[in-house]
Amino acid sequence: MSDDIQFPAQQQTPPGLTGEMDPVPDHGEQSYVGHGRLEGQVALITGGDSGIGRAVAIAFAREGADVAFTHLPEEQPDADATVALVEAEGRRVLALALDLTESAACDQAVRRTVEELGSLDVLVNNAGYQMARDHAVDDLSDDRIDRTFKTNLYSVLWLVRAAAPHLRKRPGCIINNASIQAFEPSTTLLDYAATKAAVNNLTVNLAASLGPDGIRVNAVAPGPIWTPLQPATQETEKIEVFGADTPLGRAGQPAEVAPAFVFLASPADASYVSGTVLGVTGGKPVF
Repeated sequence: MSDDIQFPAQQQTPPGLTGEMDPVPDHGEQSYVGHGRLEGQVALITGGDSGIGRAVAIAFAREGADVAFTHLPEEQPDADATVALVEAEGRRVLALALDLTESAACDQAVRRTVEELGSLDVLVNNAGYQMARDHAVDDLSDDRIDRTFKTNLYSVLWLVRAAAPHLRKRPGCIINNASIQAFEPSTTLLDYAATKAAVNNLTVNLAASLGPDGIRVNAVAPGPIWTPLQPATQETEKIEVFGADTPLGRAGQPAEVAPAFVFLASPADASYVSGTVLGVTGGKPVF
């Protein structure tokens, strides 16, 4: 492989699976060491079967949290792997096969988490959808716009609405997954970038709205991270140079993003942090 090629040429059918990636992403399976920062807490992570969501699930479990996570039915192989990884840490885990483009599914995710794991301390709105292969504005079908906005933005509102009464009891926190695309939007990700800019605005507004209840609301803005979403939605030539345009000159791994979520979830380490967007971008600016 030449020095300017980051990954071998590859593509998958959306939503993509971890086992078919070359190389397989690093979720911190061998490297993440917990320190009890989330002992006794319960977290709900959307899109927790793979990528950043799986890395956060592993980290949270090693920090002492029980974990519920959502995934699409077609992502069952990845979900099974995440379940095994959380259970290996001696934590309870609940995998929920749900399509979050429906408000009822978001309500169900929160309800089942509380019913089966007993409470809710941390809501991580991580699930996302993008498609960069057909990117001209003329190609933006109603179905694609609906799927992008409902997955990336509507579900955040629906989940927060359902979770807020439970988070007030703890009080808990909310962490949204934003993106460098909110700050440096690509024309190939027109609709996706718009939703992530909205997530940033929503994060700040929710922090102001829920702060009086003691609920902290923050966001993490990843840069180019090697997850199944990339080979499932990017053109082959983009994969070969994926992440090369960052100041660090490479894409990040999910394991490199998870510690930011742990920090923001920790009631000790981030007790006075709310309304912020924390960039994990390989050097790209988030302002």
